Parts: sequence; structure tokens; C-alpha cells
Amino acid sequence: MTERSGRPGEISPAVAWGLLAAFAVHDLEELATMPGWAAAQVERLRARHPEVPERVWSALRVTPAHAATAIGLMGLVVGGAAADGARTGGRSPFFQTVVAGFGLHAVSHVAQSAALGRYTPGVVTAPLVVAPYALWARRASRRAGVLREVDARGALTGALAFPLAIAGVHAAAFGIGRLARSRRSRRVRVTPRGARSPSRPGTGAGTGPGTGGAGSARPAG
Repeated sequence: MTERSGRPGEISPAVAWGLLAAFAVHDLEELATMPGWAAAQVERLRARHPEVPERVWSALRVTPAHAATAIGLMGLVVGGAAADGARTGGRSPFFQTVVAGFGLHAVSHVAQSAALGRYTPGVVTAPLVVAPYALWARRASRRAGVLREVDARGALTGALAFPLAIAGVHAAAFGIGRLARSRRSRRVRVTPRGARSPSRPGTGAGTGPGTGGAGSARPAG
């Protein structure tokens, strides 16, 4: 990757906004593959553990709507970090923490796929896009003199920040999906079999004066 040099002591805006671009490419892969992959894993586990209640497997399924919501929420976090990085010339602790976590996220993708011995969502773009971007941004920050030196505590915080954020957006996406389903179910009005709809004045649905009888729909005349 190449970069246009920013002002002295600052990274180029391209480096900062590259975080959001790399995230978008990576998560498009996840969006395209996550629902189908998760469904296959659920079926595999359910066959091995038939004693587990069905509601557990239902909770583990990832719908396209859930994946899109979670990725969109995470995109807000990453976009905010990229904007803060561009605004501060790369000095932002928020930006640098997200970049570091994003790079470690690539390592976790590859490790997970290696441990399972099969494809996992995001494993293609993790080494091809995510890791190269994280290294590029770190090198650019060091050259600009804005790279923060962190101690062991800071390194641990950075390592945990990204997976915790991912867990948070998935929890939020689950809550949003549940709320949406609840609202849809309240809109659906189920009429019991055999029940009559409320009568309107002048129709045969009622039994009062001027109606045409219980089964008539003629207006009173």
C-alpha cells in the first residue's frame, strides 16, 4: 500500500479512512457467508447433541437481517474511529486502539479456521485485507511520530476491545430483531375460527331492528 503524506506529525487521511474501507471489504465477505455458515454449524451440532433443547439452536442461528444489523452497528464504531483518526492526524487513542484490535481480529479469524480445519466467514479477507491494512496504518503512524507506546495493560485493553465490541453489537442486533418481531406480531390480528367481525350499521351482521337477518348483508330498506 502507498500513502500520500499528511502534514508533518500526522498520518494521511487516506490511512485513517482506510480503516473503514478495509472493514467494509472484510465484512461484505462476512455478510455474504455468515448466515449460511452458521446454519450449517447449528445443524452439525444439533445432530451431535440431540438432547439440547430446540430453543438453544434457534437462538444460535444467524439470519441475514441479524448479520446486517450487527455489521451495520460495528460499522458505526469503526467509522467513528476512522473519522477521529482523520481529525487528529492519527493521534486519537480510539483510532489506534481500533486499528490494533482490527489487526488482531485477522489473527483470530485465521486461527479459528485452522482449528476447525474449514472455512469460516471472513477468513479470506482477514489475511488479504485486514492484516495488511493494520500493518500499513501502524507503520504510517510510527513514521509520523504519532504511534502511542502501550504497556502490558494497554495491550490487553486493545486486544479485548474489538471482540467485546463485536459481542456487544451482536447482542444489540439480537435485541433489535426481537423488538421488531414483537412489533410485527402485535400488528397481526388473528380472528378465531367461527368468530364474526363487528357489525356495521345497516348490515345483516347484527340482530337489531332494520337488519336483514343474521346471515344477510343487505342494507335495511
